[in-house]
Parts: sequence; C-alpha cells; structure tokens
Amino acid sequence: MMLYAVIILAVLGAGFGAILAFASKKLAVETDERIEQIIAVLPGANCGACGYPGCAGLAEAIVNAGAPLNACVPGKDKAAAAVAAIMGQEPVEGKIRSVAQLHCNGTFDNAKAKYEYKGVIDCHLAVTQFGGPSYCNFGCIGLGSCARVCPFGAISIGPNRLPVVDTAACVGCGLCANQCPQKVLTVAPINKRVHIRCNNRDKGKSAREVCGVSCISCGLCEKTCPTGAITMINDQAGSISMIDYEKCVGCGACVEKCPRKCIHLDPPIDPEMAPCEKPAVIESGCQNCPIQANCGVREENAS
Repeated sequence: MMLYAVIILAVLGAGFGAILAFASKKLAVETDERIEQIIAVLPGANCGACGYPGCAGLAEAIVNAGAPLNACVPGKDKAAAAVAAIMGQEPVEGKIRSVAQLHCNGTFDNAKAKYEYKGVIDCHLAVTQFGGPSYCNFGCIGLGSCARVCPFGAISIGPNRLPVVDTAACVGCGLCANQCPQKVLTVAPINKRVHIRCNNRDKGKSAREVCGVSCISCGLCEKTCPTGAITMINDQAGSISMIDYEKCVGCGACVEKCPRKCIHLDPPIDPEMAPCEKPAVIESGCQNCPIQANCGVREENAS
C-alpha cells in the first residue's frame, strides 16, 4: 500500500513538473537584453530624479516607451552617451545639472525660538510638537531628515542648524525636497543664482515677530522684477514670493529692493565641477539606513 502511494506521488510530481516546465516556456515574457545593459551603465542611485521608479524603471522606459536617453540626472553626459550607444542612436547631452536650494534663513540668531526640543532627532516628529521649536511655523526644523535621506551625502546640518548643500556632491535628485515636512527645499538649475531664502507666509508685523529676515509679503520684488519672474503666491497658508527660474535672468534687482534681505544673489556654481556619479555606500540594516527615522520599521536591536 505504501509503495502504491509513493508511485502515485512520484507520477503526480513528474506530471505537474512537466506541466510547469511547459507553461514557463509557453508563457515566458521575452526581456530585451538592452534593459540590463542600460541598468549597468546607470549610476545605480535609484534616486527617482528621472521621473521613473529607479534605474531599472528608467531602463525599461527607454527601451519600451521612448523615454529620453539623457533622463538620468546623476549620470550626466557620460551615462547619456552610453545609453545612446546601447540604443544605437546619436549621443545627446545630459540635462543642465540642478542642485538643492534652501528657502529659509532661520538661524539661531534670526528665528525666535519657541522652546528647546528634546526628542527623536527627526523633523517629521518635531513639527508635530506645536509646529516645531521655532515661532516661525514655516521654517526649517533643522534636525537633518533631509541629510539622512540623501544617497550622495550632499547635505549636512551646519552649526546654525540649517542644511548646508555640497554643490559638488548634489545631483539634484530631489529626495531631500520630498522628505522635508516644511517644504523649504527645492531643486534649481546651477545657472540660476537668485533665490528666495524664506518660506514664511505671514504678513507684516506677524512675520517680523518670528524672524529677523522673514519675507513680509510686501510685493516689492514682484513689482521690481523686469522680466516678471517673481510673483506673490497666495494659498490657505498665506502668501509668499516665488521665482520662475525660466524667466529669471539673475539681474539682482529684487535682491537690492527687498527690505528684509531675504532674497540672495549667490556666487556662480562652476558648470565644469564634476558632481558625484555614484551614491554613498550604505551598509544594510536600520543603523545605516538614511530613512530609519521615518519608515516605522526599525530593528529592535538597532543602536
């Protein structure tokens, strides 16, 4: 009896195995070998700056959906040329490099402190505590969530508690901007030098009371700009000046006119400066994960 059972199971196993083998061949989806080749020449940052879900997503979109050959931001011209060669097309130049820009100047000296925050070093958690440790409810929290999520190590927190962007390392992927709960980080082309260093939406006296260099929504910058690059944006949170970088010519007229000196004209960034091409090596485990404070799945033994 036992022998019959073994024989039946063996026959059934062989039969199901044959069916699965036939199905795997019959239903197999052919993969274009160019996808793997493109993945191999991309930086491997999986930063999403290209607009696709990681390097594999971009490679598949280039091969199957006609995505731009120069869509990889950190890869620059080198990756664009390699991708073009794989696709059998003419080389194309990479995009103008962009870097993260901070729209806040609420240092210890400028912004009025509401209380001394003592808790988990995470901007998302701190902002839930009465809007953060500063009386300005729109400014940088300064606890480094942006720095921890950056795969290129391009952001650090300076002694004045504000993020400092290393323009040589930053590739403009935008992960820091997406991570910031206050939305004081954006990404702008390196050839644009005029930036509004404030995110306060209050007006007049209310804005002055919380920060010594806050925008007061006076609108002088908008009226002064000769190209119409600055406009006052109004929403449910208040109003703030915004720059249309496509229209801005960097004349600096708004910088001179701003009574609060919250619009800055930065030194030029060398376009020949070689930014990072590879992300920082991060060992596995929660201890070294850049988003360990926000994922909600921390290891019990992480120290």
